[in-house]
Amino acid sequence: MNNNKLSKEELHYWGNWQKMRDPQAGEYLVERYLPLVDYVVQRFMISLPKTVEKDDIRSLAYEGLLDAFDKFNIERDLMFETYASWRIKGAIIDGLRHSDWLPRSVREKVKKIEKAYAVLEQQNNYSVTDEEVSDYLGITKAELNRTVSEAALSTMTSIDESTYNEHNQVGKYNMVNDHSGSPERYLTEQMTKESLTHAIERLPEKEKITISLCYFEDLKLTEIAEVLNVSVSRVSQLHSKAMLRLRASVLAIHENY
Repeated sequence: MNNNKLSKEELHYWGNWQKMRDPQAGEYLVERYLPLVDYVVQRFMISLPKTVEKDDIRSLAYEGLLDAFDKFNIERDLMFETYASWRIKGAIIDGLRHSDWLPRSVREKVKKIEKAYAVLEQQNNYSVTDEEVSDYLGITKAELNRTVSEAALSTMTSIDESTYNEHNQVGKYNMVNDHSGSPERYLTEQMTKESLTHAIERLPEKEKITISLCYFEDLKLTEIAEVLNVSVSRVSQLHSKAMLRLRASVLAIHENY
C-alpha cells in the first residue's frame, strides 16, 4: 500500500490493528471500509434471483471484509480497497457455491447455452440473436430466456471464479506487478483481454449499455431500468445475456489456445 495516500490517523489504526489486534483500531477500520461491502453487494444483487436474500449476501460480504483485515499486509504496494473487494467477492461466491442454490439441470443448460454462444459467435463473428441460439439448441426462445433468468448468478460467478484465488488472493488480475509468469500465460491473458474488448464492442446495443452503466457508471439496477425505459427484471436479463456472451468469448480463447 502506498502509505503516502493514507492519513496519519489511518496509519496509526492500521499499525495498532496489525501489531496488537487492538479492538478500537478494528472498529475504526470496519467503519472506514464498510461501504465496500455495500458496493460489492450491489454489484452482485443485479444478477441474483429473488430467492436469494440480500441480508444473506451482505453477511457473507462482511465476513470477507473481516478476512481481508486479518490477511492484508500493509507493507505491500497495493491498495486495501482493491484487495478487500476481491476478498469480499470471493467470500460471497464461496458462500453461494456451498449453499448449492442452483439445480444441476439448470447448470447443465447454462453450459449448453454458453457453448452455443461460443460456437455461433465465433462462426459468424457477430452477436447472435435469441432466435439463432434457441434454434441451435433446439429449444424455444421462452425456454432460453427462462434459463438465463434462473441462472443469472452462474453467468457472473463463472467469470469471477477464475479471477479469485484463495492462495493467490487476486487470481489472474494480479494487483502486484508480477511478471514472473510464463510467456504462454502472459500471451493467454493478453488474448483474453483483447477478446473481451472485442466482445463488449459487438454486444447488442441494450446489452452494451447495461454493461457500461453497471460496471463503468456504477448505476443501480433500478437506475439502469429508468435509463433504458424497461423493467428491472428485463435489465437483469440483459445483464445475464451479456455476461453469457462475454463468458463465451473467454471460453473460445481457452479452447483454441
